[in-house]
Amino acid sequence: MSSRQAELVLDAKAVLGEGAFWHREQNLLYWLDIEGRLLHRFDPETRCDSSIPLERRVGCMVPTQSGSLLLAGEKGIEEFFPETGQHLFLTDPEPEKSANRLNDGKCSPEGRFWFGSLNMERQPFQASFYRMDHDRTVTRQLAGLTNSNGIGWSPDGKTLYHTDTPTRQITAFDYDRRRGEIGNPRIILRFPEDQTVGRPDGMTVDGEGHLWIAHWMGGRVSCWNPDNGQMLEEIRLPVSRVTSAAFGGADLATLYLTTASHGMPDTEKAKEPLAGGLFAVSPGVKGIPAAVFRENF
Repeated sequence: MSSRQAELVLDAKAVLGEGAFWHREQNLLYWLDIEGRLLHRFDPETRCDSSIPLERRVGCMVPTQSGSLLLAGEKGIEEFFPETGQHLFLTDPEPEKSANRLNDGKCSPEGRFWFGSLNMERQPFQASFYRMDHDRTVTRQLAGLTNSNGIGWSPDGKTLYHTDTPTRQITAFDYDRRRGEIGNPRIILRFPEDQTVGRPDGMTVDGEGHLWIAHWMGGRVSCWNPDNGQMLEEIRLPVSRVTSAAFGGADLATLYLTTASHGMPDTEKAKEPLAGGLFAVSPGVKGIPAAVFRENF
């Protein structure tokens, strides 16, 4: 097993960096600062980053076929048009749970939007995992979760991977692309109860089918073979709170990592001055293009 270091590409000072994805048409890395209420767009060629203020905490965003973004966070899902600043409310799947907000999410290969929730007061078993279909109806797929987090699909689209962070487990499901249904759940990875390892957060899948998992409080991203549970590589960062991972660049050969300073006391911030920065590494493999939300499949 090899190990290498990620390099800082943007000293962003984000409070809670998250939700990164590579926008193929624009050649930009989109990412969020959830607690800072900012939507970021980073250009690797110029190292310039621009941000758009948001009125609420947004846990994830996905591009749509028409060029807009779907934002999921506090008070549900809205469609956002970055060029005009227009926001269009779509739905709130948990209106009765004021302490919940929507968290991580991505689009499936055929264009459905999958996302989960968490309880901001850390109450267990209050969260769920949802699917938004092409007609924008939302259906709950899993209940009784605590922090629905990183997700991804195998390169052939037949397996969905899902993280419930406090359990330290990654679960795989058979995925029916035609129906958009999951089944046959099985736990494929368990993070040890070790404070130095941290807990699984955001996730991405490379073109070879390996999982790249960010370690919240673990200061690294790790690469795993989901078929046998073997860890293949660790990439270290000089900060502890690593939150999401996304392949980007024109050839999808760069792995971008968001981080956070959220919840850090001043003494810890002094030890981790780069917390909240955007990092990158070339891991020797390429990613899978981010899927977009489609109104017809």
